[in-house]
Amino acid sequence: MLTSIVGTNWGDEGKGRMVDLLSENYDIVIRYQGGNNAGHTVVNEKGKFVLNLLPSGILRQDTVNVMGPGMVIDLEHLYNETKSLREAGVEITPKHLKISDKAVICMPYHKLLDILEEKRLGAKAYGSTQRGISPVYSDKYMKKAIRMGDLLHFESTCKRLKDIVEWKNLTISGCYGHEPVKYEDMVSWLEKYGLFFKDYICDTTSYLTDAAKDGKNIMFEAQLGALRDIDYGIYPYTSSSSTIAAYAPIGAGIPQLKLDNTIGIMKAYSSCVGAGPFTCEMFGKDGDALREAGGEYGAATGRPRRIGGFDAVASRYGTMIQGCTCIALTKLDVLSYMEKIPVCVAYEIDGKKVCSFPAGDDLNKAKPVYEYLDGFHCDISSCRKKEDLPKAALSYIQFIEKEVGCPIKYVSVGASRDQYIEMF
Repeated sequence: MLTSIVGTNWGDEGKGRMVDLLSENYDIVIRYQGGNNAGHTVVNEKGKFVLNLLPSGILRQDTVNVMGPGMVIDLEHLYNETKSLREAGVEITPKHLKISDKAVICMPYHKLLDILEEKRLGAKAYGSTQRGISPVYSDKYMKKAIRMGDLLHFESTCKRLKDIVEWKNLTISGCYGHEPVKYEDMVSWLEKYGLFFKDYICDTTSYLTDAAKDGKNIMFEAQLGALRDIDYGIYPYTSSSSTIAAYAPIGAGIPQLKLDNTIGIMKAYSSCVGAGPFTCEMFGKDGDALREAGGEYGAATGRPRRIGGFDAVASRYGTMIQGCTCIALTKLDVLSYMEKIPVCVAYEIDGKKVCSFPAGDDLNKAKPVYEYLDGFHCDISSCRKKEDLPKAALSYIQFIEKEVGCPIKYVSVGASRDQYIEMF
């Protein structure tokens, strides 16, 4: 079985928590795009873990984890992330973690360029995490990138790197007026953080093709959500990679295979990190209350997330774009304090009611049209069956299910691994 776990909104929907839960039934978990510009938070018996690069299945010792060719990998961050997990008692070996030889390396000069451009933009900045994601994907498509497999041929890679650094300095020094990057520093960085992973680098396409032939269950883990997709998201306030399920086999390195299931992850309310249109955003004390109740601060950056009521318009679009076969609804327990729960059921654009998700300037002009559902006013974190939920909570789930047009199979009522309900 090939299953993709994807976000239906702006990211931060709780994908890591669901991957950790569902990976019990899978042999292999694959991250297929993005870098360390987002975080997946997992809570289990060993503690709380924030994973930026590693697949969330890394916390299960019997699961093989793959970092696919669609990823961009900051080696220094990966080095520190694996070190932190080992110190917490998580075993990580080449048998447990496999890194595609085709995955691209995010170099220090990519992060520098990201920072310099956001600084240049000032008030018009995109809200980048400044971790080099856009510059490194740009280099990938300009054929100026270094891939993980290049570390296996270090001498020839260093010769090529010299030309790349010279080219990069034309922009870093010539355009931004920053001191040039030193070639020797880049070689030292690769030696320290890259060569450490030589034994983990392999042809993951062959490995995964054989695994699929052997009937292994494979899970694909996305980063961010549908509305951050480079093609279908809220461009230009998107990520620089494809976050949709259709890209999963490609970014994983097995484009010849097809998905069997796509599980869309969405929160019981809305959250967003970074700039760009966010129609249902709450401000003031209402926004602060929801942010604190949900602990809504970026797992990768610590930035306070923008908060709002559930956006049915955006979620319906995200569910369609992802081709979801079912939904996992997370953080329903967070809404327990609310008297009335806001749901954005439509947008108003130039005085007209719109139920389809717009693009461009229409999205910038959109205003939310709300319906308010009854709150459930009780702690639901101990509920483990559909029948345990209060009537108002069930009504809220059913309302969302109808609005997005996809069955809700899982409902999360807490951060721990066992705090969920399987609805059918």
